[in-house]
Amino acid sequence: MSAHLKRRQVLTGAAAIGTGLVAGSSALGNPAAAQAAAQSAYDIVVIGCGAAGMTAALRAAKRGLSVLVVEKAPTFGGSAARSGAGIWIPNNEVILAAGVPDTPAKAATYLAAVVGGDVPTAKQKAFLDNGPPMISFVMANSPLRFRYMDGYSDYYPELPGGIARGRSIEPDLFDGKLLGAELANLNPAYLATPAGLSVFSADYKWLNLALVNLKGTAVAAECVARYTAAVLAGKTPLTMGQALAGALRAGLAGAGVPVWLNTPLVDLQINTSGRVTGVVVTRNGVATGITANRGVLVAAGGFEHNLSMRLAYQEQPIGVDWTVGAKENTGDGIQAGLRAGAATDFLDDSWWGPAIPLPGEPYFCLAERTLPGSLIVNDAGVRFVNEAAPYSDVVHVMYAKKDIPSWLIFDQNYRNRYLFRDVSPALPFPDDWYSSGAVVKDWTLNGLAAKIGVPASALSGTVSRFNGFARTGKDTDFHRGDSAYDHYYTDPAVTPNSCLAPLWLAPYYACKIVPGDLGTKGGLRTDPGSRVVRADGSVIPGLYAAGNSSAAVMGHSYAGAGSTIGPAMTFGYIAANNIAEGA
Repeated sequence: MSAHLKRRQVLTGAAAIGTGLVAGSSALGNPAAAQAAAQSAYDIVVIGCGAAGMTAALRAAKRGLSVLVVEKAPTFGGSAARSGAGIWIPNNEVILAAGVPDTPAKAATYLAAVVGGDVPTAKQKAFLDNGPPMISFVMANSPLRFRYMDGYSDYYPELPGGIARGRSIEPDLFDGKLLGAELANLNPAYLATPAGLSVFSADYKWLNLALVNLKGTAVAAECVARYTAAVLAGKTPLTMGQALAGALRAGLAGAGVPVWLNTPLVDLQINTSGRVTGVVVTRNGVATGITANRGVLVAAGGFEHNLSMRLAYQEQPIGVDWTVGAKENTGDGIQAGLRAGAATDFLDDSWWGPAIPLPGEPYFCLAERTLPGSLIVNDAGVRFVNEAAPYSDVVHVMYAKKDIPSWLIFDQNYRNRYLFRDVSPALPFPDDWYSSGAVVKDWTLNGLAAKIGVPASALSGTVSRFNGFARTGKDTDFHRGDSAYDHYYTDPAVTPNSCLAPLWLAPYYACKIVPGDLGTKGGLRTDPGSRVVRADGSVIPGLYAAGNSSAAVMGHSYAGAGSTIGPAMTFGYIAANNIAEGA
Protein backbone atom coordinates (compact mmCIF):
# COMPACT_ATOMS: atom_id res chain seq x y z
CA MET A 1 0.00 0.00 0.00
CA SER A 2 1.41 3.43 -0.92
CA ALA A 3 2.13 5.95 1.80
CA HIS A 4 -0.27 8.37 0.05
CA LEU A 5 -3.12 5.86 0.12
CA LYS A 6 -2.40 4.98 3.74
CA ARG A 7 -2.50 8.68 4.65
CA ARG A 8 -5.85 9.09 2.95
CA GLN A 9 -7.27 6.18 4.91
CA VAL A 10 -5.99 7.63 8.17
CA LEU A 11 -7.62 10.98 7.50
CA THR A 12 -10.93 9.82 6.00
CA GLY A 13 -12.73 9.58 9.34
CA ALA A 14 -11.26 12.78 10.66
CA ALA A 15 -12.14 14.68 7.49
CA ALA A 16 -15.76 13.61 7.84
CA ILE A 17 -15.94 15.37 11.20
CA GLY A 18 -15.14 18.68 9.57
CA THR A 19 -17.42 18.32 6.53
CA GLY A 20 -19.60 21.39 6.26
CA LEU A 21 -17.84 23.25 9.05
CA VAL A 22 -15.16 25.01 7.07
CA ALA A 23 -17.58 27.42 5.42
CA GLY A 24 -18.52 29.00 8.75
CA SER A 25 -20.55 28.52 11.88
CA SER A 26 -23.86 28.41 10.00
CA ALA A 27 -22.99 24.87 8.95
CA LEU A 28 -23.03 23.66 12.53
CA GLY A 29 -26.71 22.85 12.33
CA ASN A 30 -27.14 23.91 15.96
CA PRO A 31 -28.75 27.33 16.57
CA ALA A 32 -27.35 27.60 20.09
CA ALA A 33 -23.85 26.79 18.90
CA ALA A 34 -24.21 29.22 15.99
CA GLN A 35 -25.22 31.95 18.41
CA ALA A 36 -22.24 31.13 20.63
CA ALA A 37 -20.01 31.33 17.56
CA ALA A 38 -21.35 34.75 16.65
CA GLN A 39 -20.59 35.98 20.15
CA SER A 40 -17.14 34.41 20.46
CA ALA A 41 -14.49 36.41 18.63
CA TYR A 42 -10.83 37.08 19.37
CA ASP A 43 -7.93 38.47 17.39
CA ILE A 44 -6.05 35.17 17.75
CA VAL A 45 -7.10 31.69 18.82
CA VAL A 46 -4.29 29.43 20.02
CA ILE A 47 -4.86 25.67 19.84
CA GLY A 48 -2.82 24.06 22.60
CA CYS A 49 -1.60 25.20 26.01
CA GLY A 50 1.97 23.92 25.88
CA ALA A 51 5.22 25.88 25.66
CA ALA A 52 4.64 27.04 22.06
CA GLY A 53 1.02 28.02 22.59
CA MET A 54 1.54 29.83 25.88
CA THR A 55 4.55 31.77 24.57
CA ALA A 56 2.57 32.85 21.53
CA ALA A 57 -0.49 33.81 23.57
CA LEU A 58 1.60 35.84 26.01
CA ARG A 59 3.37 37.67 23.20
CA ALA A 60 0.12 38.40 21.35
CA ALA A 61 -1.52 39.72 24.52
CA LYS A 62 1.43 41.96 25.25
CA ARG A 63 1.13 43.33 21.73
CA GLY A 64 -2.42 44.38 22.43
CA LEU A 65 -4.34 41.53 20.81
CA SER A 66 -7.27 39.68 22.32
CA VAL A 67 -6.30 36.03 22.71
CA LEU A 68 -8.03 32.77 23.59
CA VAL A 69 -6.15 29.54 24.33
CA VAL A 70 -8.07 26.29 23.93
CA GLU A 71 -6.66 23.02 25.22
CA LYS A 72 -7.94 19.49 24.61
CA ALA A 73 -6.59 18.10 27.88
CA PRO A 74 -8.00 18.69 31.36
CA THR A 75 -4.53 20.05 32.21
CA PHE A 76 -2.22 22.69 30.80
CA GLY A 77 1.44 22.35 29.90
CA GLY A 78 1.33 19.42 27.49
CA SER A 79 4.56 17.51 26.91
CA ALA A 80 6.63 20.50 28.03
CA ALA A 81 5.24 20.19 31.56
CA ARG A 82 6.26 16.52 31.63
CA SER A 83 9.80 17.20 30.44
CA GLY A 84 13.17 18.22 31.85
CA ALA A 85 12.57 21.53 30.02
CA GLY A 86 15.99 22.05 28.53
CA ILE A 87 15.87 24.93 26.02
CA TRP A 88 18.38 25.28 23.19
CA ILE A 89 18.63 28.94 22.15
CA PRO A 90 22.02 30.20 20.95
CA ASN A 91 23.15 33.70 21.99
CA ASN A 92 20.47 34.21 24.60
CA GLU A 93 21.18 36.60 27.45
CA VAL A 94 21.49 33.82 30.04
CA ILE A 95 24.35 31.98 28.34
CA LEU A 96 26.09 35.19 27.30
CA ALA A 97 26.02 36.39 30.92
CA ALA A 98 27.62 33.07 31.88
CA GLY A 99 30.49 33.76 29.53
CA VAL A 100 29.62 31.25 26.81
CA PRO A 101 31.66 32.22 23.73
CA ASP A 102 28.75 32.24 21.32
CA THR A 103 28.15 34.52 18.33
CA PRO A 104 25.38 34.69 15.71
CA ALA A 105 27.82 33.58 13.02
CA LYS A 106 29.03 30.63 15.09
CA ALA A 107 25.45 29.54 15.84
CA ALA A 108 24.41 29.80 12.19
CA THR A 109 27.41 27.75 11.10
CA TYR A 110 26.66 25.07 13.66
CA LEU A 111 22.92 24.81 12.96
CA ALA A 112 23.56 24.60 9.22
CA ALA A 113 26.06 21.81 9.80
CA VAL A 114 23.59 19.90 11.99
CA VAL A 115 20.49 20.38 9.85
CA GLY A 116 22.09 20.26 6.42
CA GLY A 117 19.79 20.95 3.50
CA ASP A 118 16.65 19.61 5.17
CA VAL A 119 15.45 23.03 6.35
CA PRO A 120 15.62 26.31 4.38
CA THR A 121 18.32 28.69 5.56
CA ALA A 122 15.73 31.44 6.00
CA LYS A 123 13.82 29.35 8.53
CA GLN A 124 17.02 28.51 10.42
CA LYS A 125 17.82 32.24 10.48
CA ALA A 126 14.35 33.11 11.78
CA PHE A 127 14.87 30.75 14.70
CA LEU A 128 18.36 32.05 15.53
CA ASP A 129 17.34 35.72 15.19
CA ASN A 130 14.17 35.45 17.28
CA GLY A 131 15.25 32.98 19.96
CA PRO A 132 17.25 35.45 22.10
CA PRO A 133 14.57 38.18 22.16
CA MET A 134 11.96 35.50 22.93
CA ILE A 135 13.91 34.46 26.04
CA SER A 136 14.25 38.08 27.12
CA PHE A 137 10.54 38.67 26.50
CA VAL A 138 9.25 35.77 28.62
CA MET A 139 11.56 36.75 31.48
CA ALA A 140 10.27 40.32 31.35
CA ASN A 141 6.60 39.35 31.14
CA SER A 142 6.24 36.28 33.36
CA PRO A 143 7.77 34.82 36.54
CA LEU A 144 9.91 32.53 34.34
CA ARG A 145 13.64 32.69 35.05
CA PHE A 146 16.43 30.53 33.64
CA ARG A 147 19.67 28.82 34.66
CA TYR A 148 22.54 27.93 32.36
CA MET A 149 23.11 24.16 32.04
CA ASP A 150 26.86 24.56 32.20
CA GLY A 151 28.70 21.66 30.60
CA TYR A 152 25.73 20.09 28.82
CA SER A 153 27.45 19.97 25.47
CA ASP A 154 25.90 20.67 22.12
CA TYR A 155 25.16 17.26 20.67
CA TYR A 156 27.81 17.60 17.94
CA PRO A 157 30.42 19.89 19.50
CA GLU A 158 33.08 18.81 17.02
CA LEU A 159 31.12 20.31 14.10
CA PRO A 160 31.98 23.86 13.01
CA GLY A 161 30.40 26.30 15.46
CA GLY A 162 29.70 23.62 18.09
CA ILE A 163 30.30 24.42 21.76
CA ALA A 164 31.40 21.67 24.12
CA ARG A 165 30.35 23.74 27.12
CA GLY A 166 26.84 23.88 25.66
CA ARG A 167 24.14 26.41 24.82
CA SER A 168 21.22 24.95 26.80
CA ILE A 169 19.29 26.62 29.60
CA GLU A 170 16.51 25.42 31.90
CA PRO A 171 13.90 27.08 34.14
CA ASP A 172 14.93 28.26 37.56
CA LEU A 173 12.80 27.36 40.58
CA PHE A 174 9.20 28.62 40.34
CA ASP A 175 6.76 29.02 43.22
CA GLY A 176 3.67 27.02 42.31
CA LYS A 177 1.62 29.01 44.83
CA LEU A 178 1.64 31.88 42.32
CA LEU A 179 -0.84 29.82 40.29
CA GLY A 180 -3.38 29.59 43.08
CA ALA A 181 -6.12 27.05 42.31
CA GLU A 182 -4.79 26.67 38.77
CA LEU A 183 -1.85 24.67 40.12
CA ALA A 184 -4.18 21.67 40.31
CA ASN A 185 -4.52 21.82 36.51
CA LEU A 186 -0.78 21.55 35.77
CA ASN A 187 0.05 18.43 33.74
CA PRO A 188 2.18 16.17 36.01
CA ALA A 189 5.85 15.54 35.29
CA TYR A 190 6.89 12.43 33.38
CA LEU A 191 9.03 11.37 36.36
CA ALA A 192 8.09 12.71 39.77
CA THR A 193 10.86 14.50 41.62
CA PRO A 194 11.87 12.52 44.74
CA ALA A 195 10.13 13.73 47.86
CA GLY A 196 12.01 16.40 49.78
CA LEU A 197 14.21 17.46 46.85
CA SER A 198 14.10 20.32 44.36
CA VAL A 199 16.00 18.97 41.37
CA PHE A 200 17.10 20.76 38.22
CA SER A 201 17.78 18.86 35.00
CA ALA A 202 21.47 19.63 35.34
CA ASP A 203 21.46 17.98 38.78
CA TYR A 204 20.63 14.53 37.44
CA LYS A 205 24.10 14.13 36.01
CA TRP A 206 25.45 14.29 39.56
CA LEU A 207 22.62 12.55 41.39
CA ASN A 208 23.40 9.47 39.31
CA LEU A 209 26.86 9.51 40.92
CA ALA A 210 25.90 10.53 44.47
CA LEU A 211 27.22 7.28 45.98
CA VAL A 212 30.62 7.36 44.30
CA ASN A 213 31.40 11.04 43.71
CA LEU A 214 31.88 13.86 46.23
CA LYS A 215 30.30 16.43 43.93
CA GLY A 216 27.36 14.08 43.43
CA THR A 217 26.93 13.89 47.20
CA ALA A 218 27.16 17.66 47.46
CA VAL A 219 24.57 18.19 44.72
CA ALA A 220 22.17 15.78 46.45
CA ALA A 221 22.56 17.78 49.66
CA GLU A 222 22.01 20.99 47.73
CA CYS A 223 18.74 19.62 46.28
CA VAL A 224 17.52 18.89 49.80
CA ALA A 225 18.60 22.31 51.07
CA ARG A 226 16.95 24.07 48.12
CA TYR A 227 13.65 22.32 48.77
CA THR A 228 13.80 22.96 52.50
CA ALA A 229 14.56 26.64 52.06
CA ALA A 230 11.71 27.08 49.60
CA VAL A 231 9.18 25.33 51.83
CA LEU A 232 10.28 27.30 54.87
CA ALA A 233 9.76 30.45 52.80
CA GLY A 234 6.16 29.35 52.19
CA LYS A 235 6.69 28.30 48.58
CA THR A 236 5.63 25.29 46.55
CA PRO A 237 8.91 24.72 44.68
CA LEU A 238 8.66 23.58 41.06
CA THR A 239 11.52 22.91 38.65
CA MET A 240 12.07 21.60 35.10
CA GLY A 241 8.93 21.28 32.96
CA GLN A 242 6.67 22.01 35.91
CA ALA A 243 8.41 25.36 36.39
CA LEU A 244 8.33 26.18 32.67
CA ALA A 245 4.64 25.47 32.21
CA GLY A 246 3.66 26.94 35.57
CA ALA A 247 5.50 30.22 35.03
CA LEU A 248 4.15 30.67 31.51
CA ARG A 249 0.61 29.99 32.75
CA ALA A 250 1.12 32.57 35.49
CA GLY A 251 2.20 35.00 32.79
CA LEU A 252 -1.03 34.36 30.87
CA ALA A 253 -3.08 34.91 34.00
CA GLY A 254 -1.31 38.19 34.62
CA ALA A 255 -2.00 39.26 31.04
CA GLY A 256 -5.68 38.35 31.32
CA VAL A 257 -5.56 35.60 28.68
CA PRO A 258 -8.42 33.09 29.05
CA VAL A 259 -7.54 29.39 28.84
CA TRP A 260 -10.27 26.85 28.13
CA LEU A 261 -9.31 23.34 29.22
CA ASN A 262 -11.24 20.22 28.14
CA THR A 263 -11.87 21.95 24.81
CA PRO A 264 -10.67 19.83 21.86
CA LEU A 265 -10.37 21.16 18.33
CA VAL A 266 -12.97 19.86 15.88
CA ASP A 267 -11.89 21.75 12.79
CA LEU A 268 -10.80 25.03 11.30
CA GLN A 269 -13.28 27.52 9.89
CA ILE A 270 -12.37 28.69 6.40
CA ASN A 271 -14.21 31.31 4.33
CA THR A 272 -14.94 31.17 0.61
CA SER A 273 -11.68 32.93 -0.25
CA GLY A 274 -9.67 30.23 1.52
CA ARG A 275 -8.75 32.21 4.62
CA VAL A 276 -8.83 30.57 8.04
CA THR A 277 -11.26 32.67 10.05
CA GLY A 278 -11.65 30.67 13.23
CA VAL A 279 -12.12 27.26 14.75
CA VAL A 280 -14.81 24.86 15.84
CA VAL A 281 -14.18 23.30 19.24
CA THR A 282 -16.13 21.09 21.60
CA ARG A 283 -16.99 23.21 24.61
CA ASN A 284 -19.01 21.65 27.42
CA GLY A 285 -20.08 18.92 25.03
CA VAL A 286 -21.31 21.38 22.38
CA ALA A 287 -19.67 22.16 19.03
CA THR A 288 -18.84 25.85 19.30
CA GLY A 289 -17.47 28.20 16.68
CA ILE A 290 -14.92 30.83 17.65
CA THR A 291 -13.94 33.60 15.26
CA ALA A 292 -10.26 34.51 14.95
CA ASN A 293 -10.12 37.94 13.34
CA ARG A 294 -6.39 37.86 12.69
CA GLY A 295 -5.27 34.25 12.82
CA VAL A 296 -5.29 30.76 14.30
CA LEU A 297 -2.13 29.21 15.72
CA VAL A 298 -2.00 25.42 15.79
CA ALA A 299 0.27 24.43 18.69
CA ALA A 300 -1.45 21.22 19.69
CA GLY A 301 1.54 18.90 19.81
CA GLY A 302 2.38 15.97 17.58
CA PHE A 303 0.69 12.66 16.81
CA GLU A 304 2.69 10.26 18.97
CA HIS A 305 -0.44 8.77 20.53
CA ASN A 306 -2.25 8.25 17.22
CA LEU A 307 -1.40 4.70 16.15
CA SER A 308 -3.09 5.03 12.76
CA MET A 309 -0.99 8.03 11.82
CA ARG A 310 2.20 6.40 13.11
CA LEU A 311 1.50 3.28 11.07
CA ALA A 312 0.83 5.41 8.02
CA TYR A 313 3.87 7.63 8.20
CA GLN A 314 6.57 6.02 10.31
CA GLU A 315 8.88 3.05 10.10
CA GLN A 316 7.92 -0.11 11.93
CA PRO A 317 7.91 -1.41 14.59
CA ILE A 318 6.39 1.50 16.44
CA GLY A 319 4.33 1.73 19.60
CA VAL A 320 2.17 4.47 21.04
CA ASP A 321 3.05 2.94 24.41
CA TRP A 322 6.74 3.68 23.85
CA THR A 323 6.38 7.47 23.85
CA VAL A 324 6.55 9.79 26.85
CA GLY A 325 4.68 12.58 25.06
CA ALA A 326 1.41 13.89 26.51
CA LYS A 327 -1.35 11.33 25.94
CA GLU A 328 -3.62 13.92 24.29
CA ASN A 329 -1.18 14.36 21.41
CA THR A 330 -3.09 12.55 18.67
CA GLY A 331 -2.43 14.85 15.73
CA ASP A 332 -5.71 16.78 15.77
CA GLY A 333 -4.08 20.04 14.71
CA ILE A 334 -2.02 18.41 11.98
CA GLN A 335 -5.08 16.68 10.55
CA ALA A 336 -7.02 19.96 10.57
CA GLY A 337 -4.17 21.59 8.67
CA LEU A 338 -4.13 18.77 6.13
CA ARG A 339 -7.85 19.22 5.51
CA ALA A 340 -7.11 22.90 4.89
CA GLY A 341 -4.59 21.97 2.19
CA ALA A 342 -1.33 22.26 4.16
CA ALA A 343 1.89 20.58 3.13
CA THR A 344 3.84 18.57 5.70
CA ASP A 345 7.43 17.60 6.39
CA PHE A 346 9.27 15.01 8.54
CA LEU A 347 6.18 12.98 9.45
CA ASP A 348 8.42 9.91 9.36
CA ASP A 349 10.56 11.22 12.22
CA SER A 350 10.31 11.77 15.97
CA TRP A 351 12.34 13.13 18.85
CA TRP A 352 13.66 9.62 19.33
CA GLY A 353 15.45 8.06 22.27
CA PRO A 354 16.14 4.53 23.49
CA ALA A 355 13.40 3.53 25.93
CA ILE A 356 12.88 0.66 28.36
CA PRO A 357 9.24 -0.49 28.14
CA LEU A 358 8.62 -0.67 31.87
CA PRO A 359 5.13 -1.59 33.06
CA GLY A 360 2.86 1.42 33.24
CA GLU A 361 5.07 3.81 31.27
CA PRO A 362 8.25 3.61 29.21
CA TYR A 363 11.48 4.98 30.61
CA PHE A 364 13.41 7.33 28.31
CA CYS A 365 16.96 6.09 28.84
CA LEU A 366 19.60 8.84 29.12
CA ALA A 367 22.41 8.34 31.62
CA GLU A 368 22.04 4.57 31.99
CA ARG A 369 23.31 3.76 28.49
CA THR A 370 26.21 6.21 28.83
CA LEU A 371 27.52 5.38 32.30
CA PRO A 372 30.61 3.13 32.29
CA GLY A 373 29.96 -0.58 32.58
CA SER A 374 27.00 -0.83 30.21
CA LEU A 375 26.67 -1.67 26.52
CA ILE A 376 23.87 -2.31 24.02
CA VAL A 377 23.61 -5.44 21.87
CA ASN A 378 21.21 -6.60 19.18
CA ASP A 379 19.54 -9.99 18.82
CA ALA A 380 22.80 -11.38 17.46
CA GLY A 381 24.49 -10.50 20.76
CA VAL A 382 26.79 -7.85 19.27
CA ARG A 383 27.15 -4.10 19.62
CA PHE A 384 25.94 -1.97 16.72
CA VAL A 385 26.11 1.65 17.91
CA ASN A 386 27.93 4.13 20.13
CA GLU A 387 25.71 3.83 23.19
CA ALA A 388 26.65 7.34 24.39
CA ALA A 389 25.70 9.07 21.13
CA PRO A 390 22.81 11.58 21.07
CA TYR A 391 19.63 9.65 21.83
CA SER A 392 17.94 10.43 18.53
CA ASP A 393 20.93 9.09 16.63
CA VAL A 394 20.87 5.81 18.55
CA VAL A 395 17.29 5.13 17.47
CA HIS A 396 18.00 6.16 13.89
CA VAL A 397 20.69 3.46 13.88
CA MET A 398 18.29 0.97 15.47
CA TYR A 399 15.88 1.48 12.59
CA ALA A 400 18.56 1.56 9.91
CA LYS A 401 20.04 -1.75 11.10
CA LYS A 402 16.68 -3.30 12.10
CA ASP A 403 17.97 -3.90 15.63
CA ILE A 404 14.63 -3.70 17.44
CA PRO A 405 14.40 -4.62 20.23
CA SER A 406 17.93 -4.37 21.57
CA TRP A 407 19.31 -5.01 25.04
CA LEU A 408 21.18 -2.83 27.51
CA ILE A 409 23.67 -5.10 29.32
CA PHE A 410 25.36 -4.30 32.65
CA ASP A 411 26.63 -6.03 35.78
CA GLN A 412 26.27 -5.78 39.55
CA ASN A 413 29.27 -3.48 39.84
CA TYR A 414 27.37 -0.98 37.68
CA ARG A 415 24.23 -1.45 39.81
CA ASN A 416 26.21 -0.94 43.01
CA ARG A 417 27.52 2.43 41.82
CA TYR A 418 24.76 4.25 39.93
CA LEU A 419 21.18 5.39 40.21
CA PHE A 420 18.98 3.62 37.64
CA ARG A 421 15.85 5.58 36.80
CA ASP A 422 14.68 6.21 40.38
CA VAL A 423 16.10 3.03 41.93
CA SER A 424 19.02 3.75 44.26
CA PRO A 425 22.33 1.94 43.78
CA ALA A 426 22.45 -1.69 44.98
CA LEU A 427 18.72 -1.81 45.68
CA PRO A 428 16.72 -4.47 43.81
CA PHE A 429 14.62 -3.55 40.81
CA PRO A 430 10.82 -3.83 41.27
CA ASP A 431 9.43 -7.30 40.69
CA ASP A 432 7.12 -6.16 37.90
CA TRP A 433 10.11 -5.00 35.86
CA TYR A 434 11.09 -8.65 35.65
CA SER A 435 7.62 -10.13 35.28
CA SER A 436 6.89 -7.75 32.39
CA GLY A 437 10.00 -8.92 30.52
CA ALA A 438 11.53 -5.45 30.48
CA VAL A 439 14.42 -6.57 32.70
CA VAL A 440 16.21 -9.93 32.86
CA LYS A 441 18.87 -11.11 35.33
CA ASP A 442 21.17 -14.11 35.51
CA TRP A 443 24.34 -15.12 37.36
CA THR A 444 26.21 -15.86 34.13
CA LEU A 445 26.46 -14.19 30.76
CA ASN A 446 25.57 -17.50 29.10
CA GLY A 447 22.43 -17.77 31.21
CA LEU A 448 21.53 -14.14 30.46
CA ALA A 449 22.01 -14.78 26.73
CA ALA A 450 19.64 -17.74 26.86
CA LYS A 451 16.97 -15.69 28.62
CA ILE A 452 17.04 -12.85 26.08
CA GLY A 453 17.43 -15.13 23.07
CA VAL A 454 20.88 -14.16 21.81
CA PRO A 455 23.82 -16.47 21.04
CA ALA A 456 25.81 -17.05 24.23
CA SER A 457 29.16 -17.17 22.49
CA ALA A 458 28.46 -13.88 20.72
CA LEU A 459 27.42 -12.09 23.91
CA SER A 460 30.45 -13.37 25.83
CA GLY A 461 32.73 -12.35 22.98
CA THR A 462 31.15 -8.91 22.78
CA VAL A 463 31.57 -8.29 26.50
CA SER A 464 35.16 -9.52 26.37
CA ARG A 465 35.99 -7.18 23.48
CA PHE A 466 34.21 -4.28 25.22
CA ASN A 467 36.21 -4.94 28.41
CA GLY A 468 39.38 -4.64 26.36
CA PHE A 469 38.25 -1.22 25.12
CA ALA A 470 37.56 -0.21 28.72
CA ARG A 471 41.11 -1.09 29.74
CA THR A 472 42.69 0.90 26.89
CA GLY A 473 40.12 3.71 26.97
CA LYS A 474 39.60 3.52 23.22
CA ASP A 475 36.49 2.10 21.55
CA THR A 476 37.80 1.30 18.09
CA ASP A 477 34.47 -0.18 17.00
CA PHE A 478 32.04 2.70 17.66
CA HIS A 479 34.20 5.50 19.13
CA ARG A 480 32.31 5.82 22.41
CA GLY A 481 33.98 8.62 24.32
CA ASP A 482 35.54 10.37 21.31
CA SER A 483 33.02 13.24 21.45
CA ALA A 484 32.80 15.66 24.36
CA TYR A 485 29.05 15.02 24.36
CA ASP A 486 29.63 11.33 25.17
CA HIS A 487 31.10 12.26 28.55
CA TYR A 488 28.23 14.31 29.97
CA TYR A 489 26.43 11.45 31.78
CA THR A 490 29.54 9.57 32.86
CA ASP A 491 31.70 8.86 35.88
CA PRO A 492 34.81 11.10 36.09
CA ALA A 493 36.40 8.63 38.53
CA VAL A 494 36.65 6.05 35.76
CA THR A 495 39.82 6.21 33.68
CA PRO A 496 41.17 6.35 31.05
CA ASN A 497 37.71 6.83 29.44
CA SER A 498 34.91 7.98 31.75
CA CYS A 499 32.20 6.18 29.76
CA LEU A 500 33.96 2.81 29.46
CA ALA A 501 34.32 0.27 32.27
CA PRO A 502 34.50 -3.53 32.19
CA LEU A 503 31.64 -5.84 33.12
CA TRP A 504 32.91 -8.46 35.56
CA LEU A 505 30.70 -8.84 38.65
CA ALA A 506 27.74 -11.24 38.65
CA PRO A 507 24.81 -11.14 38.45
CA TYR A 508 24.34 -9.65 35.00
CA TYR A 509 21.33 -7.67 33.80
CA ALA A 510 19.64 -6.99 30.46
CA CYS A 511 17.03 -4.28 29.87
CA LYS A 512 14.94 -4.36 26.71
CA ILE A 513 15.49 -1.29 24.52
CA VAL A 514 12.85 -0.05 22.06
CA PRO A 515 12.59 3.13 19.96
CA GLY A 516 10.91 5.53 22.37
CA ASP A 517 10.39 9.23 21.81
CA LEU A 518 9.63 12.57 23.41
CA GLY A 519 7.05 13.20 20.70
CA THR A 520 6.81 13.29 16.92
CA LYS A 521 8.71 16.04 15.08
CA GLY A 522 6.92 16.13 11.73
CA GLY A 523 3.98 18.40 11.06
CA LEU A 524 2.58 21.25 9.03
CA ARG A 525 5.09 22.97 6.76
CA THR A 526 5.64 26.59 7.77
CA ASP A 527 7.58 29.51 6.37
CA PRO A 528 10.04 31.60 8.43
CA GLY A 529 7.07 33.56 9.79
CA SER A 530 5.32 30.44 11.16
CA ARG A 531 2.67 30.72 8.44
CA VAL A 532 1.36 27.37 7.20
CA VAL A 533 1.99 26.80 3.51
CA ARG A 534 0.69 24.52 0.78
CA ALA A 535 2.81 22.19 -1.32
CA ASP A 536 3.26 24.92 -3.95
CA GLY A 537 4.64 27.30 -1.33
CA SER A 538 1.56 29.52 -1.16
CA VAL A 539 0.44 30.64 2.28
CA ILE A 540 -2.85 29.52 3.80
CA PRO A 541 -4.06 32.93 5.03
CA GLY A 542 -4.79 33.14 8.73
CA LEU A 543 -3.17 29.80 9.65
CA TYR A 544 0.01 29.49 11.71
CA ALA A 545 1.72 26.56 13.42
CA ALA A 546 4.45 26.04 16.03
CA GLY A 547 5.83 23.29 18.22
CA ASN A 548 5.33 19.66 17.27
CA SER A 549 2.27 20.52 15.20
CA SER A 550 4.76 22.02 12.75
CA ALA A 551 7.71 20.54 10.89
CA ALA A 552 10.81 20.86 13.05
CA VAL A 553 13.48 23.45 12.25
CA MET A 554 15.95 20.74 13.32
CA GLY A 555 14.97 18.59 10.35
CA HIS A 556 16.04 15.00 10.95
CA SER A 557 18.66 15.99 13.53
CA TYR A 558 18.97 17.46 17.03
CA ALA A 559 21.36 20.32 17.84
CA GLY A 560 21.40 20.13 21.63
CA ALA A 561 19.37 19.65 24.80
CA GLY A 562 16.16 21.61 24.34
CA SER A 563 15.97 21.49 20.54
CA THR A 564 12.27 20.70 20.89
CA ILE A 565 11.13 23.34 23.36
CA GLY A 566 13.48 26.15 22.28
CA PRO A 567 12.21 26.29 18.68
CA ALA A 568 8.62 25.64 19.81
CA MET A 569 8.63 28.75 21.98
CA THR A 570 10.50 30.77 19.36
CA PHE A 571 8.15 30.02 16.48
CA GLY A 572 5.15 30.66 18.73
CA TYR A 573 6.72 34.06 19.47
CA ILE A 574 7.31 34.64 15.76
CA ALA A 575 3.71 33.74 14.92
CA ALA A 576 2.36 36.21 17.47
CA ASN A 577 4.56 38.98 16.11
CA ASN A 578 3.49 38.35 12.52
CA ILE A 579 -0.18 38.18 13.47
CA ALA A 580 0.17 41.46 15.37
CA GLU A 581 1.86 43.06 12.39
CA GLY A 582 -0.77 41.78 9.97
CA ALA A 583 1.64 39.59 8.01
